Amino acid sequence: MTRPRVSAGIVWSTSAPIPAGRAQLGLARAGGLDSFWAVDHLISPFPKAVWDPDFTFLAKKTSTPDEAYDFATMLGHLAGKAGRMRLGVGVTDPHRRHPALLAQTFLTLSHLTKRAPILALGAGERENLDPYGIEHSQPVSRVEEALQVLRACLDADGSVDFDGKFFQLDKAVMDLRPPRPDRAPQLWLGANGPRMLALTGKYADGWYPWELVPPSEYERRLSIVTKSALTAGRDPDRIEAAQVITYVAGSNQQNVEKLLRSKAVRYLGLFASAAEWANHGVDHPLGPDYTGPVDLMPHRYSRSEMLRAIDAVPDELIRQRMLVGTPKQLLSRIRDLVDVGLRHAVLVPASALVSPADAAFGLGSALWMANRLRHG
Repeated sequence: MTRPRVSAGIVWSTSAPIPAGRAQLGLARAGGLDSFWAVDHLISPFPKAVWDPDFTFLAKKTSTPDEAYDFATMLGHLAGKAGRMRLGVGVTDPHRRHPALLAQTFLTLSHLTKRAPILALGAGERENLDPYGIEHSQPVSRVEEALQVLRACLDADGSVDFDGKFFQLDKAVMDLRPPRPDRAPQLWLGANGPRMLALTGKYADGWYPWELVPPSEYERRLSIVTKSALTAGRDPDRIEAAQVITYVAGSNQQNVEKLLRSKAVRYLGLFASAAEWANHGVDHPLGPDYTGPVDLMPHRYSRSEMLRAIDAVPDELIRQRMLVGTPKQLLSRIRDLVDVGLRHAVLVPASALVSPADAAFGLGSALWMANRLRHG
């Protein structure tokens, strides 16, 4: 079977120390990766209460997971070192950043990069909003308006007017243009639910889901994007179908099982919703109404509460939430997604949290898999 060529990227946590980010960028560039992604957090998704060397070796280098850099500043800093890689943020939200300012940020970035930068937008997460008193009601409706404003600003030929519920523009000027049409910023959408998937087809250049699902479900969700694009008169083949792939990579099965017992890896099982936990016959320790990362407030739990929650994570849930295995096994699972439409794999080595050796192996696995995917 001849498979299409698939591009691949890698995610940086966009946190201290900066040399680690530069080193990861250099490794990604040397390995021929297509994209390098920053994240946009004010608070880390990892709980400060358990941030110590027993949780992750990274705690030896920084005493807090919350030294979070501004993604836009960091992407500007890295632009001159990125070569032909695409730089992107995955994802930011229209609650903290006005879409006109996001348009300006990425139009500016297009003058610093060799390829079009990617602005991936999401509906927002409570940890970045609630502590700072930022309104989070009707998030999907706000995203839809933000996409309309972004499109208007990125395509502006003169001033922009917009009269919405959340955003109003009155002869707003956006004369900043990309240096060339092929370097115009791309809009991607972090979409999992039906409304966000439909918005992807209607407005976006790419689909950037974080939630890992079986190939049949990925295919179903992509079909919603496709149908929405066709309804809007857009070519669905011009929408790049991506997937953020969190994985645990081990050199053999014994090593894989050891990694799955680590606190940092098991913690990621808490990202699953209460409904997913219920499918395994277990109550979610963060409550029956917990819907996943959008509701996560890691800094409102004590150390003992977090440790009990980590211990309660079902083993099978971890295998469901991420890819687990040797690099060859992981590549096979990714190719199952390629067969149903995946065209850009964004790799996140969760095992890189465990030890320096596991970090090196996890990143090396990303380069190996990216090379295989790139050559079909």
